[in-house]
Amino acid sequence: MKRVALKWELVGIIFIVVVGGMLHFAFDWSGQWQPLALIAAVNESVWEHLKLGFWPALFYSFVEYWYINKSTNNFLIAKTTAIYLIPITITVLFYSYTAIIEDMLVADILVFVLAVAVGQLTSYRILSSRQLPKGSHRFAMVALVCLILIFALFTFYPPHLPIFKDPITGAYGIPGP
Repeated sequence: MKRVALKWELVGIIFIVVVGGMLHFAFDWSGQWQPLALIAAVNESVWEHLKLGFWPALFYSFVEYWYINKSTNNFLIAKTTAIYLIPITITVLFYSYTAIIEDMLVADILVFVLAVAVGQLTSYRILSSRQLPKGSHRFAMVALVCLILIFALFTFYPPHLPIFKDPITGAYGIPGP
């Protein structure tokens, strides 16, 4: 069981990084097709980059569910934890390194890959641990639904806070025509 779960989580790192990388450009590639704004980055703000880890991790979790849910423990808790850890880790690492040195593309990519690895490997630890109380599964479901709603809402109605501001254009949210 543990080996299978570890393989799935390691493959997930690759999947999330590759799909997240494509989602960085997908909105522009699509001619700024508005429905794609939900899952693809619409500008260069930190917030929009968090979506690049969040949505692929969520989609990959749906795939994993069909293959390893019954053979692991705490599936929903593990995946919710990973899905929260990825954007949290990106935010902490990005703002930490840019407080010391100038923003660099290579560092941004490394932060993204590291954050995805942290999420997936934490998920593995939870999947391979003892069964947690049932109430924690309900809490994980509510927490996951809340995060989905927040990502959807703030894509179309971003607050005017620094994390949502495109450093290139100074704009918030989806660019105008």
